[in-house]
Amino acid sequence: MIELAKKKKPAHAPRPAASEAPATLKDLLSSDVLEKLKAQGDALKAEENDKKEAARKAVEDQRKAEQKRLENDFAHLLENSSQDWHKFK
Repeated sequence: MIELAKKKKPAHAPRPAASEAPATLKDLLSSDVLEKLKAQGDALKAEENDKKEAARKAVEDQRKAEQKRLENDFAHLLENSSQDWHKFK
């Protein structure tokens, strides 16, 4: 019989300790710069939420205006009304 050779798995390199890890951008920035960036990020998020709310409000107002216009349109009301006039006698 033919014996198959076992493949050797490569040994994983040990992870460096936290003190040996490369410095991150957060570590390199001063605390006041980091706070300013966080505040600016929060302001941008709030501004984006305001824009989304304004866009939603505009769509809602447009839908209401269209609904009001259709309620005053006799042809639209006639097309979408029930044709069973006997129940109103």
